[in-house]
Amino acid sequence: MVEGGISKPDKTEFTECWKTTWKTPYIMRLALSAGIGGLLFGYDTGVISGALLYIREDFHEVDRKAWLQETIVSMAVAGAIIGAGFGGWINDRFGRKISIMVADVLFFVGAIVMALAPAPWMIILGRIFVGFGVGMASMTAPLYISEASPARIRGALVSTNGLLITGGQFLSYCINLAFTHVTGTWRWMLGVAGLPAVVQFVLMLSLPESPRSDIVFWRGFGLPPLMKAQVVDEAKSILERIYPAEELEDEMNALKISVEAEKADEHALGDSMAQKLKGAFKNVVVRRGLYAGVTVQVAQQFSGINTVMYYSPTIVQFAGFASNKTAMALSLITSGLNAVGSIVSMTFVDRYGRRRMMIISMIGIIACLVVLTIIFSQVATHSPNIDHFESMHFALNASCSSYVRANDPTSWNCMSCLRAECGFCANGVNKYTPGACLALSKDIKDSCREKHRTWYKDGCPSRFGFLAVVFLGLYIISYSPGMGTVPWIVNSEIYPLRYRGIGGGIAAVANWVSNLIVSQTFLTLTKALGSAGTFLLFAVFCGIGLIFIFWFVPETKGLQFEEVEKLLQAGFRPEAFRKSSEETKVDKGKGKAKAEAETDTETKPQPSS
Repeated sequence: MVEGGISKPDKTEFTECWKTTWKTPYIMRLALSAGIGGLLFGYDTGVISGALLYIREDFHEVDRKAWLQETIVSMAVAGAIIGAGFGGWINDRFGRKISIMVADVLFFVGAIVMALAPAPWMIILGRIFVGFGVGMASMTAPLYISEASPARIRGALVSTNGLLITGGQFLSYCINLAFTHVTGTWRWMLGVAGLPAVVQFVLMLSLPESPRSDIVFWRGFGLPPLMKAQVVDEAKSILERIYPAEELEDEMNALKISVEAEKADEHALGDSMAQKLKGAFKNVVVRRGLYAGVTVQVAQQFSGINTVMYYSPTIVQFAGFASNKTAMALSLITSGLNAVGSIVSMTFVDRYGRRRMMIISMIGIIACLVVLTIIFSQVATHSPNIDHFESMHFALNASCSSYVRANDPTSWNCMSCLRAECGFCANGVNKYTPGACLALSKDIKDSCREKHRTWYKDGCPSRFGFLAVVFLGLYIISYSPGMGTVPWIVNSEIYPLRYRGIGGGIAAVANWVSNLIVSQTFLTLTKALGSAGTFLLFAVFCGIGLIFIFWFVPETKGLQFEEVEKLLQAGFRPEAFRKSSEETKVDKGKGKAKAEAETDTETKPQPSS
């Protein structure tokens, strides 16, 4: 999953970042303390994939109802939409520090509610609380880091938030694997997230407010000059711990100019949110920026990434790996690749450009999704047949009722059995040979396992299963360096300064809403279309997304914000659909010459007839 703001890094910034933080460790303390919010963001969005396997075992209604599984997963995303919206208001009203601490309280409450949940509805309630925290952390943590970092290493420090998000997802898979043999399994998996929230809350108590937020916040209350001076002195004392003495005065002057500019922008935009939104949509530059910003955010989610991050153990089971522990171990690989991809993006995004990396990423994603479609199609086609004798005589009343009533039971295979919402008990000698189609119940499952056979209810044994894991890994490798991080970088650069909050907010809401749609419908789609059909559908969405990225998203690498604004003002067209500057000059010259010739003809005396 790959949600949270990441500013553009420069490959030279990382060396400078190391030197600066070595001399001033307080800077890294600020960044890592706030970055725990990103870690919690990643952990809480990733942990549910493994926990869901064991929740299904404890609550029969969850196991039988795909919509209930989807709701448990997606309610955190629904909460994040609300959390991001209110988080913006809390940031402006009370500051970054308070926002992070409120998010920690929400994380902690959500973790405790889920860990103690006596019923599925309590898990859903806990997921909503966690979602509120995720929404607030996704925007506040990078903002705090950015405003409390020296400008020359800001990109590198803010980029650590993106790494901590993917690192949190990787950690969640490790925790899931660690608790597979512990009593309470999913309760520990979900509840342990409360510990980092407590740690961050305590750390934030000893840290200052962002100096920029501090000044802007108190300015909004119209304090008298003396109290304003005290607030400025407090901000200066914070900056003294971040900047060397020779840079301090310049930073204070820059901060003063920034605040004054913000006051002017606020006056120009109007006081109400409705006025600001109206002004944004009337501005052609902002509209074109939103075309690009919303396009990349929606395309990111409809690539299907969060189906992999939220449901990867389930997808691995679709491929024929029945064991929960095996499914989570294999899923750990995909999560690890996602974290590595974030580092690759930091290294290459300023070298090769945003647009190019996204286009290459989308081409790789489409190729992997098409291959996964073929693999899952082969898994379904070549699944083991049903042994009629074993299915009818395995145990008393154990046979699948749909199989018993079938007009042509000889045509059934394992996949037919699972589609009928029954279970497949594999052959004890060779799991790829015909087995039994049995009713889906805990007693019959236990009876199958007592005979030292493997029980399948989500996927069938297949020799193609390992290929599914390989191409899931390649899918992540294609996704993470490009579509994983670049959409957030584009959204940090594509809007004029005075509209950056509004534009970025609209794009972020588009991201979370798309995330909700995908996560809420994935299991339903797999039941309606099959795994192969679902991956093919995502490949089609990616093809559409690739066209939109090619047409609407300009390259912003190396451009100043003013240059990006001019680019959007002129109107962006893909290079293949616009003439080169030299051709344009030639055409203009020809047009000018033609116009002059026509003028001369009109003014020159014509001979009489």
